[in-house]
Amino acid sequence: MTTRRDVNLGILASAAAVVAATGSSAQTPQPIALPAPADTGKSLMQALKERKSTRDYSDRALPNQVLSNLLWAAWGVNRPQIDGRTAPHWHNIYAMDIYLAMADGVWVYEPKSHRLLFHMAGDLRGQTTTGQPFVATAPLNLVYAFELAKLTPATDSEKAVAAAACAAVVAQNVYLYCASEGLGSVLRQSVPGEALAKTLKLPPSQIIQFAQTVGYPKT
Repeated sequence: MTTRRDVNLGILASAAAVVAATGSSAQTPQPIALPAPADTGKSLMQALKERKSTRDYSDRALPNQVLSNLLWAAWGVNRPQIDGRTAPHWHNIYAMDIYLAMADGVWVYEPKSHRLLFHMAGDLRGQTTTGQPFVATAPLNLVYAFELAKLTPATDSEKAVAAAACAAVVAQNVYLYCASEGLGSVLRQSVPGEALAKTLKLPPSQIIQFAQTVGYPKT
């Protein structure tokens, strides 16, 4: 016998399937204003001592304060008068976007306002890897994407170097913050770049360089 509860669950499941398939919903989630970054954690020297890669994660979600601190450390504005960042950029050109693949969808970090903007619905964490199973259940995967068209008049080889260097510095910032706060992280080149860019509906000139998994280590 079908109960009202069964019917309601069926409606919710159908709605979720539509959102997952179309990447949209009737109401787009509002931007998430992150709290001000807080000065917490271990010293820089201790963080360097404890910096390592982790590939075994709890599914525990990251609180907004942790996301705030993490993203500010990665690519935040530390000199507002000149839009200076915590990581260097190429010839005063900011060409990198950080996408956050989480269980509740994909978001993009906006450094100037220090907030998250909704990008698309669906749990795409597992699609940010070419086969590493821990990625699909870790709470956060950062995707580093570059708008190469902005890097003018650089040559193609200069653009590639600039994108890789920027991602590397940002990733190390993430590593150090994670080490200071007892979080785990691993920078991954195992990213299906072209396929993921299409899934995320990125413009043709925006390429994905690396991804980085973050979460609480499984104990």
